[in-house]
Amino acid sequence: MKVPFPTQEFDPSLLRAEEALREMLAHVPALRIESINDVSALDDWKPNLVVRITVKDQTHLLICVLKPSGQPRYARGALLELRRHVARHPPGATPVFIAPYISPAVRQLCSEEHASYLDLQGNTRIAFDGVFIERIVADKPQAEQRELKSLFRPKSAQVLRAMLREPGRAWRVSELADMSGVSLGHVSNVRNGLLDREWARTSDDGLVLCAPAALLDAWRDSYTAPAGEQLRFYTPLHGSALEDAARDALRAPDASGHAAFASFSAAQWLAPYGRTGTHYFYADETGLRTLQTALKLAPAAAGENVSILVPKDPALLADTIEPALGAVCTSPVQTWLDLSIAGERGVEAADHLRQEKLPWSR
Repeated sequence: MKVPFPTQEFDPSLLRAEEALREMLAHVPALRIESINDVSALDDWKPNLVVRITVKDQTHLLICVLKPSGQPRYARGALLELRRHVARHPPGATPVFIAPYISPAVRQLCSEEHASYLDLQGNTRIAFDGVFIERIVADKPQAEQRELKSLFRPKSAQVLRAMLREPGRAWRVSELADMSGVSLGHVSNVRNGLLDREWARTSDDGLVLCAPAALLDAWRDSYTAPAGEQLRFYTPLHGSALEDAARDALRAPDASGHAAFASFSAAQWLAPYGRTGTHYFYADETGLRTLQTALKLAPAAAGENVSILVPKDPALLADTIEPALGAVCTSPVQTWLDLSIAGERGVEAADHLRQEKLPWSR
C-alpha cells in the first residue's frame, strides 16, 4: 500500500515513477511489494520513494531519488544523495536513480556507483539479493533528441566552434559571445547544455571543455549536411592547373566574396588521405561567381567534377583556416564533420584527420 502525505504537492512524475517501479518489479513472481511510500517531505533528507519488498521472507528496501533530468550532472548529484541516504539504513537497502531518460553513459555511471536505475522510457537495471531485472529500450525520447540537436544548431554551433579552436582555454560568457557573434543568452544556454552533460566544467577563469572527444562524438552522431543550395559543375581544368586557379580565386579580396575548400578537398590540405574525382567548396553568392569564372565552370546534370554548397549559415565561411597561401579550407572540425557523413571513404578520411589535426579529441 501507499502511505499518503497530505502536505506533499501532487507530482505526476512521481506517480509515473511509482507505476514504472510496480510494473518492473511485477516481473519477479517471488517478490512481493509491501509498500511504496512517498517520503519527499520528511525531515531534511530527500529520497522521493522508499519501496519495501519481501523476497523469500527477507525484507529489502529500494531507496529512490527522482530527478527532472537524467543528464550526467544531475545523475552525479543524485547518486551522491543516494549514497548518503542508503548509509542511514541497515544492510538490505538498494539505491535507485530515476529520471525521465537515462543515457547509456549515465547507466554506466550508475553501475560504477553500484546503484540501480529506472527511467520513464523503460530502461531499467534493478539488482539486489539475487534479484536482477534489466531492460534496454533502443530509442531516445523525442524531447531528448530535440534538446541534443538544439546544441548543434547553427547559432549554438558558432559557440562550439569558437571553443574547439582553443579546446584548453577557459572562457567567460561575454568572451564567447564576442568571439562567436551570438547573444549572451544563447551562449548561456550552450554553457548549461555542456555542463549538464559534463562536457565542460567551470573554473575560476571561466568555462573549460573537459570532454571534447565526447562532444565531438555527439555532434557527429547528430550531424546532417548544412542547409543550402548544392550546385554541381564540370571544369575542364585538372591537376595543378585547377589547384592554382582555385587558390588564386580563394585568396582574392573580400570584395570577391568568400569561398573555401571543403570536405575531401579541404582534407587534402589538412591531412591528405585519398583523392577523389570531385572537388568540393563552400561559397557565398559572390564567391560562387568568382569560382565559376576562375575554374571555367559549366552546370552539369551528370559527370560533374566540382560540387559547391552555398550554405544558409554564413558562419561556416567564417570558420576557415589557410594552411598554405590561398588554400582557404573549412576548419578541421567542420571538415571532419562533413567527411563523417560522406560514406565509407569519408569515414576513413575523417578518422585520419581526427588523428592528425584533432589529437585532443581522441
